[in-house]
This record gives sequence, structure tokens and C-alpha cells, in this order.
Amino acid sequence: LAELCDETARLGGVTSRVVEDGSGEEEAKRMREIITTQQERSPHLLAPLMLAENVGKGGAVHAAWREEKSADWLAFVDADGSCSAAEVARLIQLARESPPRNAWFASRVKMLGKTVERHFRRHLLGRVYATLVSELLDIPVYDSQCGLKLVPRTCFEAVEARLKITGFAFDVELLTALLDSGCAVHEVPISWHETPGGKVRLLRDSFLMARDVLKIKAARGRP
Repeated sequence: LAELCDETARLGGVTSRVVEDGSGEEEAKRMREIITTQQERSPHLLAPLMLAENVGKGGAVHAAWREEKSADWLAFVDADGSCSAAEVARLIQLARESPPRNAWFASRVKMLGKTVERHFRRHLLGRVYATLVSELLDIPVYDSQCGLKLVPRTCFEAVEARLKITGFAFDVELLTALLDSGCAVHEVPISWHETPGGKVRLLRDSFLMARDVLKIKAARGRP
């Protein structure tokens, strides 16, 4: 958090907000203490958004974005530090230099100058999911689930009412809604160093992801 605050402070005009997704009173108390301490040196760090109950990653992102009514851009980054603060700052600068109605999605694709370190199971699950998304939704996306995305606030507001999924597939629903509304979406390769933790259940999670993609396909009303 401190590194992210320092990097975005150098850019100027960037505020950050931590969302506590209904983890319980003890964790909420500890989060407030951490944020209060950090705010002493990072005045652009906003008060945390403390959700009363767990609403999933997508629900937490949507809740924070709905709180912001004046920023030109909305973004989220996973809190585990897998994506460095420097990469976050790089995408913010890229977004600032882009034309209106362009969203920027980070992508964990290995290219010259980029390092991607992922556990094999997560990488495999990601490739299965990307294939499902590409084939079922006819979207040539490489990595819909990378935990760093920047969206123009006006584009989010235009599709906000369509966003119903709050779990794993919320990124895909956001992607399709933006594209269907006429907002261009660009994938940007980034360096990624996966943080240990979490359990991937290949068969069960693949089934759940396929189910959500089919829901998105049906909601779009396309054959």
C-alpha cells in the first residue's frame, strides 16, 4: 500500500481507496488502523470503504467505483501485490495519454521485457477460461482476469446498470458491457509476480466459470 501511494503521488491527481469486503470486525479494525497510519504520509489515500458483508471481488470493485463521482478514470488493482506499483503507475500514465472511451486491461502475457511468474494450476485455469471467453463470446481476449484495470468513469456509468455478476466472472461481464457500449478495450502486457495463497480447484472452478460465461452470453442476447 505504501509503495502504491508513493508511486501514484508522483503522478499527481490520483486518489486511492481500500475496500474491506466484509471480513469481520477484527479485520476491519486492523484495516482502519493501517489506513489511518498511511494517511499521515499519503493525504491522497481516501478513507477505506468498509462493507458490512462480503459481496465478492466484483461487488467490492463496483461499490468503490460507485462512490466516485468526479474522477476521469476508475481503476482497481489486486491487494496482494502481485502487480507492482510501478506497473500500476505505468498504466495510469498510458490511460491519461489515450483518447476518450478507451479502457485499459492489464494482461499477463510473456513478452520481451516482461516477467510473468504464475503457479502452473492458475496459469492452466486462466488459459482454459480465456479460451471459453474467446469462443463463447467471440472476443479475442488473452487474459480477462488480470487484477489491474482502468476504465473511463463515463464508460462505467454507461454500463453500470448491466453489471450483475460479483464473483469470478465480473471482469468478463465488464469487458463485454464496455465493448457492447462502444468503449474500446486494450490489453497491455505487464510484469506479474504471483503471491502465494489461494487454492485453485481446476475441475470445479472451470465448471463455475463456464456457467458464468454462458450467463453473460445469454444476457447479451446473441446466438
